[in-house]
Amino acid sequence: MKVLAIIPARSGSKSVPHKNVRLLQGKPLLAHSIGHALAAKRVTRTIVSTDSEDYAAIAREYGAEAPFLRPPEFSGDMATDWEIFYHALNWLRENERWSPDICVHLRPTHPIRNPQDIDHMVKLLINNPEWDSVRSVVTAPETPYKMWFRDAEGMLAPVIQTEIREAYNQPRQSLPPTYLQNASIDVVRSRVILEQRSMTGRNIHGYIMEESFDIDTEGQLEIARQHLEANHAPLASVEPPPARTFVFDIDGVIANLVPSLDYALATPNEEVIRMVNYLHGLGHRVILFTARGSQTGKDWTETTRRQMSEWGVKYQELRFGKPAADYYVDDRLLSIEAVTALAQQWGLDLVE
Repeated sequence: MKVLAIIPARSGSKSVPHKNVRLLQGKPLLAHSIGHALAAKRVTRTIVSTDSEDYAAIAREYGAEAPFLRPPEFSGDMATDWEIFYHALNWLRENERWSPDICVHLRPTHPIRNPQDIDHMVKLLINNPEWDSVRSVVTAPETPYKMWFRDAEGMLAPVIQTEIREAYNQPRQSLPPTYLQNASIDVVRSRVILEQRSMTGRNIHGYIMEESFDIDTEGQLEIARQHLEANHAPLASVEPPPARTFVFDIDGVIANLVPSLDYALATPNEEVIRMVNYLHGLGHRVILFTARGSQTGKDWTETTRRQMSEWGVKYQELRFGKPAADYYVDDRLLSIEAVTALAQQWGLDLVE
């Protein structure tokens, strides 16, 4: 399945000015969510939806795509998540003829999350076709059974109408547990967004987490900073490697081999594509090459470009022939395992 991660990052913020690009451990806030999406094994593409060219440039610097700028009508304080995702899906369909099966909503205001949770939630949705979405939740800090509405005359009415007699007077421990959405990860089928015009649909599975780090104030930003310093201290700095040119063969590396030479039937090697995209995001030059058509004379250019787009492969150049490079990665020369070992020598972690 094609899984699209979208990180909404508008430029306006009243509570914390330019909140989405405030530095946290030396990186803009939205870069943390980009890193989570790129590290998730089931995410096919990562896109930042923003109204700012500056934010879009930051997104590309950290390895995400920013193929469009969000129009002003979807960028104000009252813009809804549904409008943002509906716009993105329509843009991709109209401009790239590409549509994902599943969307992952990663808010940039939640800089602390485990990429494995993204993969688990996507897998849950795939394995349960009757579900519309999976939403991350935490145990509610206060029980709504003890909450009230207050009318114009000051009279109280319980928020929750229940068969439990005077639930608001019962011990908290005896009341049913309740959960609060923590704004960390939402996974939803694209058809729910397009057809039901909803970000959740009707059948919503709750994925329980233990913590919540949604940032809406300076104080919450400082709490996240302290948590990262205490629990996720950065590794000792490693001198970054100089930008190199990596040339990847398509068939047998990016794509699984098709003995019949009918390359339209080729399927993506998702593990390799994640590695390619990671190298691209680090600033290395990625060139793809292929010998498609060299034996038959058939032109596979459009098919190849379409496949690379649909599979979410990031690269600077596509060639039908072998160009000059620092490293060749194909099924006869430098192996994927060798690339991983090379990256580890540089102090990089390409794959888990």
